Amino acid sequence: MRIAVALVIVLALGSCSGRASGPISASCLTSGRSAANPALCSCIQGVADQMLSGSDQNRAADFFEDPDKAQATRTSDNPLTENFWERYRRFADTAEAICG
Repeated sequence: MRIAVALVIVLALGSCSGRASGPISASCLTSGRSAANPALCSCIQGVADQMLSGSDQNRAADFFEDPDKAQATRTSDNPLTENFWERYRRFADTAEAICG
């Protein structure tokens, strides 16, 4: 199943212009991380566009600016937050596999 999802995302990303923009890409580019570059951030945004809603993307973009928010989200006992964290982890694992 995981391979099928990754394949669909790779095919969808291959058909785009290569310059995806959105909240994840913007936060990635301004994060100050040495590995952040337009191609990588665009790739991550492309995966986010396929896997996360707009509100989930905005929430996840905050993690680039404040990593402590990710930790607080991960350890939350709120069921809605736990569901978001599961979606975010699937996205993060897929983005890592596709975008390197």
